[in-house]
Amino acid sequence: MSGYPAFGVLLARLSGHRELDVRSLSGLAKIPEPELQAVFKGASPSLPLLTKLAPALGLHVADLLVIAGLPVPEELAPLDPRAGSLVPKVAGRSVCLPSGSREQLLDYARSLPQHARTQPAPGPKGYEQYPPGFGAHLMRMLGNRNLNWWQSAETFTRLTGGHLYLSAATVGAVGRDVNRLTPDLLAGFAVVLGIPAGDLAALGEVRLPDGGAPAYSVPADMAVLIWEVRRLTAEQVQGVLDEANSISLEGR
Repeated sequence: MSGYPAFGVLLARLSGHRELDVRSLSGLAKIPEPELQAVFKGASPSLPLLTKLAPALGLHVADLLVIAGLPVPEELAPLDPRAGSLVPKVAGRSVCLPSGSREQLLDYARSLPQHARTQPAPGPKGYEQYPPGFGAHLMRMLGNRNLNWWQSAETFTRLTGGHLYLSAATVGAVGRDVNRLTPDLLAGFAVVLGIPAGDLAALGEVRLPDGGAPAYSVPADMAVLIWEVRRLTAEQVQGVLDEANSISLEGR
């Protein structure tokens, strides 16, 4: 990760934004203070430590692994790459549902059985080989949600009602650090990832206007739904989309 801060620096940025010192974070994560202090000072974090630290920071373990520059194990990776193309459709249909109906849909998605992986999780494609940087972290966290460039752009558009209309190339350019991360774009990532824009800005040292990042009118549970379907097969995600369509018709 030459030229980009080590995990201890990023952790310090995030915990500083959260107004958490080492002692407070140690208590929340139930990690011995000397062990956590060592990470702040540059020691490589272990998977068990990150597993404890993630919920204390309100993050998914897979996302914290990305921030730490570590590989995401197969048991935490998306199950079926074919399902990614359906995620924008699920997002577009469910974002329009009333709160109670979205909760019903989320319960349905969570009720589906977790199938065993039938083939190894695919590695990143050539165009997904990003230089070290905050943009690479953002793109890999989208990958944790089974979203490639095009699928991410479609999801941004559908969740924000077209207010954030992006091309796949524009999204991918974030990972290559050739596209400036504007407050609008950062807010879009926050919506899809379910991570507050202020946290993302702290991690990436992105300057936000005095009023903060733009607030898109997107229910917080949309990010939860996108996360939940990442471990489903394409057939199951199609079932979630069918259920969303059915709920929508019932509500007419």
